[in-house]
Amino acid sequence: MQYKLLGNTDIRISELSLGTWAMGGGASWGPSDEKESARTIRTALDVGMNFLDTAPAYGNGLSEEILGRTLSDRRDKYVLATKCGLVWGPDDEGSVHKSRDGVTVRRNLSPKSIRVQVEESLKRLDTEYIDLLITHWQAIEPFATPIEETVFVLEELKREGKIRAYGASNVSMDQIREYQKFGSLSLVQERFSLLSRQNFEKAKYCDEANITFQAYSPLERGILTGKINLKDEVVGTAKASIPWYQPEKGARVHSMLNKLTEMSSRYGCSVGTLVIAWTMAQTGSMNVLCGARKAGHLKENAEAASIHLEREDLLYIDTLAKGLL
Repeated sequence: MQYKLLGNTDIRISELSLGTWAMGGGASWGPSDEKESARTIRTALDVGMNFLDTAPAYGNGLSEEILGRTLSDRRDKYVLATKCGLVWGPDDEGSVHKSRDGVTVRRNLSPKSIRVQVEESLKRLDTEYIDLLITHWQAIEPFATPIEETVFVLEELKREGKIRAYGASNVSMDQIREYQKFGSLSLVQERFSLLSRQNFEKAKYCDEANITFQAYSPLERGILTGKINLKDEVVGTAKASIPWYQPEKGARVHSMLNKLTEMSSRYGCSVGTLVIAWTMAQTGSMNVLCGARKAGHLKENAEAASIHLEREDLLYIDTLAKGLL
């Protein structure tokens, strides 16, 4: 595992990170096994992965709570990122994001709400500080908060020692520049994969601006592992929302991945690991966020850190995927 600095900070992060959305279970992912999730979190350090990502909205706080219980005796060994911006209390205000698991999730990035959200996260995570706080989704009218105001409170939280750095997720290029204008943005987290390229210009921009670009859903929530049986029922809305799980499109993905079998054998890894390695190679500042709730899956993902694809292999993988786009 290689390590890089988080944006313009002195925080060292592994080039692969562990995402814990699925650990929250619920309608998004189906039932969660806390013991297996805890084992996966502890295994992350064994494979050199020190960077963990969570959010309050993952399982209505459950993902953060699992991390809090698991990290209680080893908190200082991990770089812990959580988010703000999504609230689900009965009295919370904000623009509606979605309804699920019996609650209405709303977007709210007002300074007052962020402060409340951070205190709640600190309690669930059982920690005195958050290494990286990421704004999850920008609110929209009539509840939109000017980015200047959001950044102001984030900078205050840094000075108070409650967070060490901050980033933004699901933002436009204009919004990234707004964050830069008013503060010190350390990370941009966006969906990016072999089959999802719409954010590549942001990745290149971040590479030039000394901002860590973190790619989420690099395996398109499992379909790019090549291990999904398309005849099985899709469990959870997180996977069901991915168009590649549709039978016809899924069959095309499997056909593409079958053509990578010989290459994966040559590199001594699975096809899914090969796909992660391709993703890692796209820019110098790329950080790849791999979700996992089983230790075996985590270990397989982590193998990508030791795979350095030859240029002709990178181009071959790229050409195959473009045939599906």
